[in-house]
Amino acid sequence: MGLEFNLIASEKSDKVELTSPKLLWAIPLFKYAKALLDLAIKEEQLDACLSDMTLIRNVCSENNDFSLLLKSPIINTDKKTSIINEVFETKLSKITSLFLKVITSKKREALIPLIADNFILLHKTHHKIATAKVTTATPLDKGIKTEVINYVKSKTDFSIELIEEIDESIIGGAIIKMGDQQLDGSVRRNLKELKNTYNKNLYIKDF
Repeated sequence: MGLEFNLIASEKSDKVELTSPKLLWAIPLFKYAKALLDLAIKEEQLDACLSDMTLIRNVCSENNDFSLLLKSPIINTDKKTSIINEVFETKLSKITSLFLKVITSKKREALIPLIADNFILLHKTHHKIATAKVTTATPLDKGIKTEVINYVKSKTDFSIELIEEIDESIIGGAIIKMGDQQLDGSVRRNLKELKNTYNKNLYIKDF
């Protein structure tokens, strides 16, 4: 009952404080995720709920049929609830199981994957963790990785979670992205800018 009260209170509240790193800004999604986060903190079940939300996010992203089922206007709520229970069975904590029942009772089950995303972002914000994505042509060695982390740390008071991605089309340097902010230090971007400049004079058509 406490969980349901928190959700109802969150839905009626007009005041939402949004903090970085960037969240998915659809307010109902944020409020649902925030309600679960607050309850998880109160019940000292934050790690368990994070594990649950990560599992839910992964299941939804890896199983398109399940995601489509959640969004389907044809399948009734009771059937969706039954399938959700079957998929996750005893894999979820009591808090998360109750949370999903409330969500489905409100016919908001289509939002479950995005609520999971929001919860994970809110959890990182709660622990002052920012995710930075660095894209390079080749894997970073330990020294360069440390330099990248230190550089990103200089831009925020948060701890840094670094995600590495390889893109061989990047000619040199690195593309570092954190939330909406992107620092593109690659040669590819420089070439594009040079191309745009010279194309105006019709001397260079392509690289």
